[in-house]
Order: sequence, then structure tokens, then C-alpha cells
Amino acid sequence: MKTSDLLVKALENEGVEYIFGIPGEENLDFLDSLQHSSIKLIITRHEQGAGFMAANYGRLTGKPGVCLSTLGPGATNLITPAAYAQLGGMPMLIITGQKPIKASKQALFQIVDIVNMMRPITKFTKQVVHGNTIGAVVREACRLAVQERPGAVHIELPEDIAAEEVQDRIYVVENIRRPDADNTAIKDALEMIRKANMPLLLIGAGANRKRASKALTRFVEKTGIPFFNTQLGKGVIDERHDSYLGTAALSESDYLHCAIERADLIINVGHDVVEKPPFFMNDGGAPVIHINFQPAEVDPVYFPQLDVIGDLATSINRLSDALSPQSNWDFSYFYRVKQEVQQRLGLYSDDDRFPILPQSAVTTIRAALGEKDILALDNGLYKIWFARNYQCYENNTLLLDNALATMGAGLPTAMLAKLINPDRKVVAVCGDGGFMMNSQEMETAVRLKLDLVVIILNDNAYGMIKWKQQGMGFKDFGLSFDNPDFVKYADSYGAIGHRPSSYIEFDKMLRESLNTPGVHLIDVAIDYSLNHSILNEGLKQKICIL
Repeated sequence: MKTSDLLVKALENEGVEYIFGIPGEENLDFLDSLQHSSIKLIITRHEQGAGFMAANYGRLTGKPGVCLSTLGPGATNLITPAAYAQLGGMPMLIITGQKPIKASKQALFQIVDIVNMMRPITKFTKQVVHGNTIGAVVREACRLAVQERPGAVHIELPEDIAAEEVQDRIYVVENIRRPDADNTAIKDALEMIRKANMPLLLIGAGANRKRASKALTRFVEKTGIPFFNTQLGKGVIDERHDSYLGTAALSESDYLHCAIERADLIINVGHDVVEKPPFFMNDGGAPVIHINFQPAEVDPVYFPQLDVIGDLATSINRLSDALSPQSNWDFSYFYRVKQEVQQRLGLYSDDDRFPILPQSAVTTIRAALGEKDILALDNGLYKIWFARNYQCYENNTLLLDNALATMGAGLPTAMLAKLINPDRKVVAVCGDGGFMMNSQEMETAVRLKLDLVVIILNDNAYGMIKWKQQGMGFKDFGLSFDNPDFVKYADSYGAIGHRPSSYIEFDKMLRESLNTPGVHLIDVAIDYSLNHSILNEGLKQKICIL
């Protein structure tokens, strides 16, 4: 067999179901090998779309999502998805082509040093220089991609190496058991928790695993300790739970931070410093226990006093086994904060003005979706409102990015979620700016015959930066633009476009679209005019008396 045949066999051995991408001349041997495989090739309209789909396959399955590009510009277009997966902790394998390395074909035409370009933003990057090594290279890349902390890996396959004859050698996929935490660390954590008067549990991105979700739910129910979560920790425990206080969508000064500032111990499970901080540690503040798969990375705003390092779910279960509610624990203040948070989040949540407010958009979308349905967000100002207001009942039912926080990922994320969850309703929420960065993937969604709803919150501007601009006291300048007619744009792809003219009409269109086959796009005008008064001025004036 040739190297490209062996590469396909190695990928099949890893359980790969899909490859997303745009092949080029340098991938033709691989493409020829792939047509005889069980792996489905999904062609996208831009490499970014392929990369975001692959990354989110890894996020939702725990197995490496695979994307493909040619050399040069195709490979450089995967830089952003590589960083997205690496910072977001999503296992992803990137395969790129390259010109022949044994003989010059076209001098330096299109040749970029992709391996060294990928090095700072991946866990592993390697050019294959002999076909007989491809089995080992794939096994090592996939092992590293899923190993905690998960991330992106990269293999470059030159054109001449892909075509050369090789011997068949595939390596068995071994499940690696994660080590348990040190007994002394568990003992020290138990002592700190028992002695605290107002311990508080924080759930971060690293806890977004099914075993961890079950373990943390048991921990909360056994101890009664209240919890809050980061944006990437949403849904790890059902947010209808009585002990849920809220989501830290901002780093400081939100009403939830009244509880954080009063806590005398924070049990921080799965936090990663790449995620926007849910709170800032200060000298002399509450001590923090860091429970995760790997040690804490010390940062000026994060320097925990105790690390409990090992399999996260096992660590939490060991704590649950040894803990019971303590007579010195007093959570009454936390629950007064919860009431305040709920009251504040309820403001404008049912407001029926048009253009719609982000708060009422969250309410409408939450009411239209079931417990297991999936909402995928692009990146924009609305993300803060969804993180604060959108209640999650399961993990990975609100897919947002709080690590790289790149625009353009929302539509491909929703497409992937629907592809592998055909029985769930899936909605993408994008700003008009973020949608246009990968809007061409509407054709891919239609071609795949996905039943999908895409909501564009349209303010004819880069709304997040306009909000920041206003908050910093600068004049409104340089952030507004015009948009195409999104209804006609959707129709041109074979999708179905909608444009509501009222709050009630938006609700009706959303529900009808969710229950009608095909790709639906809803272009709805959004009103961000209250954001400054609520999120900038209002939060500065809050007083944590309660």
C-alpha cells in the first residue's frame, strides 16, 4: 500500500468518522485513498469552517476531530481554528499537504514553514519524512490530542511521501488511566473545607466532562455547598439546582461577585487560566483549592494555596465520600445574593420592545428549546447576556468560546452539533459581524441537509467593541457598517430567510423554524442601548449589603 492508504487505515483505527476540509493538489493521493474508507469527507467553503467543525467534534465527543487542507494558504487558514482548539481544550488533528520534499517541483511557490508556524499553538506538530512512520505518528498525535489538557495536533504529509510504497503497521489504541490525586492533598483539602465557614464551589472548563458532571452533582447534593460556574462550566451541574448561584460572565463587579468576595474558601474545580477569569484573586483574600487534571498555572490574578492534581472526577468523589455538612457552615448570605442575582437578571427578560433587547432574546430562545437541545454562540456582546441569563440543564448544551473567543465560529459549531446530534434541535446565534466571517458555510449546511436555525442579532456594527468604546469614554467611531439583505442571502443558498418586525413575530418565526425542515435564517434587529447603563454604570454603583 502507499502512505496515504496507511494514513487512512490509521485514522480508521482511531475511530475517525469525519474529515472536514478543502483538499488541494498535494492531497490527491490521500483523497484517492479516502474514497474507499468508512470515513466521511465533508467539504467546506473555507478552511476555518472545517477547523471549527473539527474542533467542536472533539469538544462534544472527546475524540480528535480531523480537518484537512492543502499547503500554503490552505494551511495558514487553519491557524485560527488550531488556536481555538488549543486554548479551548478541544482535541483536534490537523492534516496539511506539502510540496514534494525529495525533489523540487515548483521552487518555493506556496511553500511556508507550516510545521514551525503550528508549533506555538499545538501540542504536537510533525512533518512525515518516511511513509513507514505514519502509523506511529498518527497514534502519538491522537494520544496527545485527547490527553489532558486536550488540544490541537498537526501532521504535514508531503506529496511525494503520500505516494510512496510502505509496509502496513497500525498501533493499538490503548486507554490510559489517569493517576489519582495524592492522599496528602486530599487530606489537606478536606481540612480546609471543614474549617471554612462559607466555602463556595466554582466549576470551570476542565470539569466539562460527563464523569465530572456526575461527581460534582453528587458533591453538591452530599455537602450542600453552593456553586457558581465560569462560562465554559455552564451546565456541568443542572442550573435549576437549588445550590446554583449564577454564572461569572464578567471578571468582577457583577452581583454574583458579592458572594465570591464574602466566601472564605473557594473550591475551584477545572479552572484554566486561558479562560477569562471568573474572579480576581488578591493578597489576603479567600484561599483557593485548585482541583484539576494538571497543576495551576500561577498568574497575577490566580495563585491557589492548594493543588489537588489527578483525575478530576475521582478527586471529587473522594472528597464527597469523606465530607458531610458541617455545623460551622453558613450559606445564608449566598442565598440572599442568589435572590438578588435572579432579580437583576429578570429585569427586561420579558420586555417586548422591538428591536429586541438581548435579555428578551435569551428568554425567547430558552423557552423554545428543550432540555437537551443545543445553542451555539458566535462571539459578540450577546455572549455576556447568554452566559448570565441562559439556564443550562446539561453540559455542552450551550456551546460558547471563552478562551480564544474568535468571531466566525458560531455557524460551523452549530452545523457540527446538528450533524452528530440529528435528534436534537440546534440553534446558532451570531452577530451580524461574526456571521459574515464564515457565512459561506450556509451552502455546506444546505448541502448536508441539516435542519438548523441561524439567528442573526443585527445591529449593523461590531457591537461588543462599540460597548467597550462607550465604556472607556471614547466617541462612537469606526465600528459601524452596512449589511446585505440577509433574507435574500439565505434564499440564494437554498435556505429559508425570515425577518421579524416585532417581538411576538420573532418568537413565532423561531418556533415555526425549529419545527420545519431545512436551514432557516432569522435576521432580527437587536437593541444594545441599555448595555452601558446596566453593565457599566449600574454595576459600578452596586453595594454588597444584602
